[in-house]
Amino acid sequence: MQQEEREKRRVYAKISKAALCHNMEAMQASLPAGIKMAGVVKADGYGHGAASVCEVIAPYVAFYCVAAAEEALELREKGIEKPILILGPVPGDNYASLIRAGIRPSIFTEEQAASLSTAAVALGIRAPFHLAVDTGMNRIGLRADETGVALAEKITAYPMLDFEGMFTHFYRADEWDLETTERQTARFRNFKTALAEKGLKPRICHVANSAGILNLHGTDFDMVRAGIALYGIYPAEEMAHTVRLKPALSLHSTVTYVKEVPAGEAISYGGTYVAASAKRVATVPVGYGDGYPRSLSNKGEVLIHGKRCRILGRVCMDQFMVDVSEVREAAPGSPVTLLGADGNERITLEELAEKSGRFPYEFMCCLNRRVPRIYC
Repeated sequence: MQQEEREKRRVYAKISKAALCHNMEAMQASLPAGIKMAGVVKADGYGHGAASVCEVIAPYVAFYCVAAAEEALELREKGIEKPILILGPVPGDNYASLIRAGIRPSIFTEEQAASLSTAAVALGIRAPFHLAVDTGMNRIGLRADETGVALAEKITAYPMLDFEGMFTHFYRADEWDLETTERQTARFRNFKTALAEKGLKPRICHVANSAGILNLHGTDFDMVRAGIALYGIYPAEEMAHTVRLKPALSLHSTVTYVKEVPAGEAISYGGTYVAASAKRVATVPVGYGDGYPRSLSNKGEVLIHGKRCRILGRVCMDQFMVDVSEVREAAPGSPVTLLGADGNERITLEELAEKSGRFPYEFMCCLNRRVPRIYC
């Protein structure tokens, strides 16, 4: 992006297509041969822009995964053609639209199966679905036991339904102690065997999420689901020694104003910061209205001309102020890096999450659509 183009933007997120591809290739290289990959693009691609991410990673994936029917239908409207799986529950009145669009819902109750079947019969189109199995997270899914086998028999018996896939979700795969993850994998494997004994054999079984992929747990089924790792973020700090990932998103703005603030003057709402000595202060046109955390007030930092500059006072809805007393070259139009690297300095997502009291995933997802995504 040219300097003059950048200065026209109040704030923007830069998404590296090369980093997205690197992350998919690095994970793929760690998997057994023949294992399919699904790209998880829920929550607008974890804040990276779902449709654009889908286009970038298309060569690497067999499926896309989202959380809600609305997300899946929006991807279809934007021309995304590969199979899409909805990982969360879907209201019954959405089934006809999903069937027409070739979107796979997750099914785990007989009521859901009946509604899906009714819609499929009315349309005259077989409806593929994936059976959600609860192996210990206790969120959604039928139990991985005898009652679950009986329920699966009832679900798959409904007319015009295609038992395409089956999955579960790890809830502690990002920890050093993988006993729980191993127990979940064993439960799923035993459940798969029990279904096979009843003649029920889904074509695609998938267990591993990002943590499972990086820890190589649950990667010996038919497919894995690359979520946060796709975007270059490790599910936990302990996993940074595994596959080498590259963060895909950086966040940028520009200085709009620089002024001298005398000692004793307050800065921003509530006067929570009062200058103990004269300060040179720059205004940055970004705020919690963009998803930048207000909890970074008085403690977050940004990079200007390769130097760290502390936030002074409260983060406003659309602006905040930083100390540029030691950055004499700072002036209106100077680039500001809120997340990412400038020279030898880098502000990481983990740093921002720790200082703001947010979970790293949350920070990414909260960057709203007022922030343009620039793909390069």
